Amino acid sequence: MQCAGQSLASSRRDFLARFSFGFGGMALGHLQAARTPPNPLAPKRPHFPAKAKSIIYLFMQGGPSHVDTFDPKPMLQRFDGQSVPASFNSEGLSLQNLRVSEAKLMGSRRTFKKYGQSGLDVSDLFGNTASAHADDIAVVRSVHHEAFIHGPALNLLYSGSIRTGFPSAGSWVVYGLGSECDNLPAFIMMSDGAIGGRSRNSYSSGFLPALYQGTVLRTEGAPLVNLSPPPGMTAEDQRAVLDQLGNWNRLHLQGREDDSRLEAQIANYELAFRMQTAAPALVDTSSEPEHIRKLYGLDEKPTEKFGRLALLARRLVERGVRFVQLVSTDWDGHGECDKNHTSNARKIDQPIAALITDLKQRGLLESTLIVSVGEFGRTPVMQGKEGRDHHPYAFSAWLCGGGVKGGKAIGSTDDFGFRAVGDPVHVNDLHGAMLSLMGLDHLRLTYPFNGRDFRLTDVGGTFNFADRLRA
Repeated sequence: MQCAGQSLASSRRDFLARFSFGFGGMALGHLQAARTPPNPLAPKRPHFPAKAKSIIYLFMQGGPSHVDTFDPKPMLQRFDGQSVPASFNSEGLSLQNLRVSEAKLMGSRRTFKKYGQSGLDVSDLFGNTASAHADDIAVVRSVHHEAFIHGPALNLLYSGSIRTGFPSAGSWVVYGLGSECDNLPAFIMMSDGAIGGRSRNSYSSGFLPALYQGTVLRTEGAPLVNLSPPPGMTAEDQRAVLDQLGNWNRLHLQGREDDSRLEAQIANYELAFRMQTAAPALVDTSSEPEHIRKLYGLDEKPTEKFGRLALLARRLVERGVRFVQLVSTDWDGHGECDKNHTSNARKIDQPIAALITDLKQRGLLESTLIVSVGEFGRTPVMQGKEGRDHHPYAFSAWLCGGGVKGGKAIGSTDDFGFRAVGDPVHVNDLHGAMLSLMGLDHLRLTYPFNGRDFRLTDVGGTFNFADRLRA
């Protein structure tokens, strides 16, 4: 028995001696796995199958007039210069800076005509887009919300809430689907004008982790500030610095796990390291063939600036960027609205038509959802000298690609374009449709904050508007 016991003890000691390093390795691997969180930007499965994998959000900041672009109003033309009929205002229509009883109707100065096999009515402001793609786009003429002022209205269109501090639509999409590109940000914002306080809200991650915030890409000079390493620093030196910095940051993160800014900073350092090659190549359009430069109007004024943005948008979704936001910044036509809109349309109409054409030729349109909208429409009555005031009661948007069936107009406004009367589409419904076309259920895409689950559509998105767009 004693010999047997000694033999058993010996075999145990031998077993532990032989395999102790294996146990240690298992423990070390477990600890490393625990210390290395899963990549929150890794691609995620959608809630259900969908054609769209990327979104290009074309934002006409300032508010384009629906009755001068995508919503023709023959009755408005007929009553041009006259007072609003008393019978029409029986429900007590309220405007921001005008009394309806004193206002004069103002017909459009543009020419509408039917385009494509579908006969879609579009004004000559967007003649290039309509001539080439009337049968590809679905116009929504009954978008509406409740905010007269730019700030709250922009918040609604960008984040689904009238208040500040909420995540933008792009952040929600990246939170729901992650990124398919390792060398570029998943959410990129570009603008043809100065990026002020209003524009910054457009790419904010709000209360979502800071990793999901959009990145502003500059189209002239260095794509990002401080992207290039200091002169004389080799890639090996930079890698060593980043590794050490990452170790210190991860140590600092312990006990501060609720602060997502540091986690985002760690990820951003690594992304910036990878972007040093990808970003300069992205913004260098010199390799594009002459017919592409001509298509986008890169060598002609006034299309060169927005044409470059549109071309970069194509290159970004081609590389797997999930959400691209292009902002045209000057549609606030309080005075001489037609002059304002004519100038702006000359800058963007050809580039937008080119973008759709280019995506279509490359087989990318079905996997890319394009959405074009502003923060509100403009009044059917005159303000000042041939101007139009803000108008949230009814305005237009259009969508293309990503499973959208084009060549149709959805919803309608009254005879003068004051109210959305047929199939009204609230901004929450529009956002819900954008998510649905990407394979995300807006009711399931939630994030806990301040004691409750929030979503892009807040408590709205009352019907599945995406079904109307697909049909």
